[in-house]
Amino acid sequence: MAMSDPIGDMLTRIRNGQSAGKASVMVPASKMRTNVLDVLQREGYIRGYSWAEIRTGVAELTVELKYSEGQPVIREINRVSKPGRRVYSGVKRLQPVYNGLGISILSTPRGVMSDTEARAANIGGEVLCRVF
Repeated sequence: MAMSDPIGDMLTRIRNGQSAGKASVMVPASKMRTNVLDVLQREGYIRGYSWAEIRTGVAELTVELKYSEGQPVIREINRVSKPGRRVYSGVKRLQPVYNGLGISILSTPRGVMSDTEARAANIGGEVLCRVF
């Protein structure tokens, strides 16, 4: 069965893994997921991730979750733009998440980036998720 929202599935796996106290979670691999994980790693929300090919044509990402003093670093991770309702935002309408303590991840014409990087590049796009 085809997955209708691969990004939402990845975010749910991360959320569930952290609430269960797991060190890492496995996610099916794709370029968009890799780009989102790059932003999460750059911003310090995950330790890292690795790409592994299970068999020919099937790859999987292992996401290493990050904890601080026993508590998950990611307190909230919510999908904003969904397959049934796309949410786009111009650079001037980008709202800070929790007064700048969190980030929004955007898909822009220049690639996937955080809201602070999008403001610096003066570019808007589709708001994929919010992380705090």
